[in-house]
Amino acid sequence: MKRFFSYPLSVVFYIFFFLNLLIFHPIQWLSLKLGGYDAHKRSVDIFNLFLMRSLNILGTTFSIENEFNIPVDKTCIFVANHQGMYDIPPIIWHFRKHHPKFVSKKELGKGIPSISYNLRHGGSVLIDRKNRRESLLKMNQFGTYLAETKRSAVIFPEGTRSRTGAPKEFRKNGMMMLFKKLPDALVVPITINNSWKLFKHGNFPIDLGVHVILKTHKPIEIGSQNPEALAAEIERTITADIK
Repeated sequence: MKRFFSYPLSVVFYIFFFLNLLIFHPIQWLSLKLGGYDAHKRSVDIFNLFLMRSLNILGTTFSIENEFNIPVDKTCIFVANHQGMYDIPPIIWHFRKHHPKFVSKKELGKGIPSISYNLRHGGSVLIDRKNRRESLLKMNQFGTYLAETKRSAVIFPEGTRSRTGAPKEFRKNGMMMLFKKLPDALVVPITINNSWKLFKHGNFPIDLGVHVILKTHKPIEIGSQNPEALAAEIERTITADIK
C-alpha cells in the first residue's frame, strides 16, 4: 500500500520540486543584481527551505541533532558523509548563519536552474575531479576566500553519494588543504542518516515517510592536531554513527 501511494505523491513532489527550481532562478538573479551577496543568500536560504517543504508531501521529516553552540563569527568546515541530494538543503537551512559554501563537482555548475546559479555565484567552488592539480589550486583559492570572508565550507569527502547508506572511504586531500589554509577555523563533523532511503527505488517513486537525521558532533579546533590525524579522527567520528 505504501509503494502504491508513493507513485502519485512522487508526481506531486516533482511538480513542486521543478517549480521551485524555475521560480527561484530569476529570484536569485534579481536578488544578486539588486541586493548583492546578502539578498542573494537570503533567497538561497528560502529556496532550500522550500525544497525541504516539497519533500514533506511525501511524509519526509528532517531532524538536526546539535547540542553544541557553534560560533557564527568564525569560519567552520562542516564535514559530512554523503547519501543523496537531499543532504544539502537541511545543511544550508539549519546552518544558514554560518554562510555554508560547498565543494562540488564542476558538472553541477551548469544546466540545473537555481542550483547551478547558486554554485557559480554564491561562493562555492566547482572542481574537476579528473584534474588533480587544478582541483588543489581551486581549493587553495577557496581557502583564501573563506579566510577573508569568515564564511564556512561544507565538504563531502566520500566524493560521490552512497546509494545504500554504507560509508565510502574518505578522500582527504582537499579537506587537509583547507585545514592547513585555515588553522584557526573549527571543523564540525556531521553524520547523515536515512537520506539514501528516499531514492532506494531510484528516482521514481520516492519512498514515503523517511526521517532524515543530521547529527552534529563536537567541533574540533583545527590547530589542535596535525591535518592527517585530524582527518582520520573526523572519518572515524562520522562513520561510527552511520546506521
